[in-house]
Amino acid sequence: MNCANSHRRAFVGQLLAVGSGWHVRPATAAGHGAPQARQILRVGPGRDVKSLADAARLAGDGCLVEVDAGDYLADVAYWPQSQLQLRAVGGRVRLRAAGAAVRGKGIFVVAGEQVLIEGFDFHDAQVPDLNGAGVRMDSGSLLIRDCVFAGNETGVLTNNEPDSRLELQNCEFGHILRRDGQNHNVYVGQIASLRVQGCYFHHAQIGQLLKSRAARNEVLYNRITDESGGAASYELEFPNGGVAVVLGNLIQQGAQTENAHIISYGVEGYRWPVNELHLVHNTVIDQRLFGGTYLRVSPSRPPLQAPTVQLFNNLFAGNSRMPSRDGWTMRGNHVVDLEEFRQPADHDYRLRPESTLRGRAMLLPETAEPDLTPRRQYEHPRHSVALSGPARDPGALQQG
Repeated sequence: MNCANSHRRAFVGQLLAVGSGWHVRPATAAGHGAPQARQILRVGPGRDVKSLADAARLAGDGCLVEVDAGDYLADVAYWPQSQLQLRAVGGRVRLRAAGAAVRGKGIFVVAGEQVLIEGFDFHDAQVPDLNGAGVRMDSGSLLIRDCVFAGNETGVLTNNEPDSRLELQNCEFGHILRRDGQNHNVYVGQIASLRVQGCYFHHAQIGQLLKSRAARNEVLYNRITDESGGAASYELEFPNGGVAVVLGNLIQQGAQTENAHIISYGVEGYRWPVNELHLVHNTVIDQRLFGGTYLRVSPSRPPLQAPTVQLFNNLFAGNSRMPSRDGWTMRGNHVVDLEEFRQPADHDYRLRPESTLRGRAMLLPETAEPDLTPRRQYEHPRHSVALSGPARDPGALQQG
């Protein structure tokens, strides 16, 4: 059954940002309390609809597009629909650009509200302006879950739409294709909000592993590591400030980087009226051969108030010194040697059982907004798990 007529309210689903993530609710007919079944469009070599490009032309608002596992070559698509769900069925759906791009932008271009993409792998997006994206979000709101991005010029790229919202959950962004030195694994423009949880970023080339200009940013329980062969500029950058909650992340600068800074905030000027950086329970590793800088926060210009900077219960290891500046609030942070961790060569940065830092996490300030309490931790690959109790150790990883 295709979804060409699924604009009707009886078949419109709702994808809501609630609690720690987005949840899909069944569509409800106007004037009726009972949920209606969502129309489904099935795509695959053995289906009536063979390609994603055809599915994008047939689908309407509220459609569930189920795509059979397998390789889809040069199958690019523009998705303007809202309340759309794109799901892989029976395994991974591998989208290989093979030189194709929709609207000159990438493999998928999305412009609808409350869109879900789940279970897809995006490979080798290239376009003439060197910003070929696995997924380009032109507008709307989008949740990308359990997707892999590899060999693209940019993994995910957004426009500067002030009402747009983006969430990335349990995704991998790796081995970026270097073209002109400004290719980022994820590049988020001046949008309302970004939430990233349980993702794995690695092997940037000159550009950033994660760069966001959003007004509000939640970067929670991720692995953001340059690793051997990676050459990111910054690992994590918020060039226009905003509210940034960086909680429970493993962040590592590799030996081949040309930029000394690992985390950068406000370097291109403050765009938003509220500017706060909360760096809490992260493990930040500097392996730059000549030493680096864990955190760079640019000063604001009058009459804008200086940004609020809080650092709680972070572990810093490597060649750098503890970041510090007048006016920052710092509590429970430690600079340690790599020998303090279990298996740093294998990226196991849990504290050793005999470490004197175990159990020394400081009590966090009680604030309703933003919530700075660790509730999960990253689990490799591209996943996060709930903590069984309070975080007792400083850093991103507890002993479980």
